[in-house]
Amino acid sequence: MNIVDKLVAASRRNNSLLCIGLDPDSSQMPEGLDIAQFTCRIIQATCDLVCAYKINFAFFEALGERGYYALEAVRSHIPADVPSIADAKRGDIGNTSKAYARAVFEQLNFDAVTVNPYMGCDSIQPFIDYAERGVFILCRTSNAGADDFQSLVCSNREGRQMPLYQQVAQKAAEWNLKGNIGLVVGATAPNELSIIRQAHPMLPILIPGIGNQGGDLEKAVRFGFNPEGGMAIINSSRQIIHASSGADFAHHARRAALALKNDINSIRQSMVKS
Repeated sequence: MNIVDKLVAASRRNNSLLCIGLDPDSSQMPEGLDIAQFTCRIIQATCDLVCAYKINFAFFEALGERGYYALEAVRSHIPADVPSIADAKRGDIGNTSKAYARAVFEQLNFDAVTVNPYMGCDSIQPFIDYAERGVFILCRTSNAGADDFQSLVCSNREGRQMPLYQQVAQKAAEWNLKGNIGLVVGATAPNELSIIRQAHPMLPILIPGIGNQGGDLEKAVRFGFNPEGGMAIINSSRQIIHASSGADFAHHARRAALALKNDINSIRQSMVKS
């Protein structure tokens, strides 16, 4: 089962397009819990509500050696039938990318990874070569500075002018010979999301930016999912995992996840009826 099949299966089984971003902030965690204990309890409370989990490496790497052990523990705690996405934004040349790919896919056993395409195809090919694993290419990100480069109009090799993010999406489609490539497109850029989805109806799109970053949920769902009602992975992180800093944090995380899942499905249903 490759990454697309696994995503579709999890989405259908749990009737969900919700991905929970695991970005644990120790300042918002209950006292007495370490990062692994906290994050594993979030997973236990929500694993029947999601289509995937996205683990942000930075929050674990910042802790040094104990963070790496926590990352391994959290990854192993995700059920085997729920896709795990390493939010690591890797991408480099030659043997460096090969080493990154081995670390993410072989040592840590993630199902997918986010990568930066700035250095071109050879910098992400080692990830693509793992045919059963997923590669989510940064295309139009959710941060405020995304326009600095991603919306610049450039000429491609055929002389056609288009914004850089569209060229990234086009290249991703060309590189998708193994059927394991997706895109990262922020909910904070709904117009760009709509353009990308229309041009690439079958590519999975990971959509961060809902919640604290201010992305519009309805537009993210309407513009993000494909004609079959899938291939959109709507990510929410802090809004769910830090819904409460009390001892009952896992209960509140589940409530927040269930509410967001239901909101997403309500939008989907309204689209079908219309």
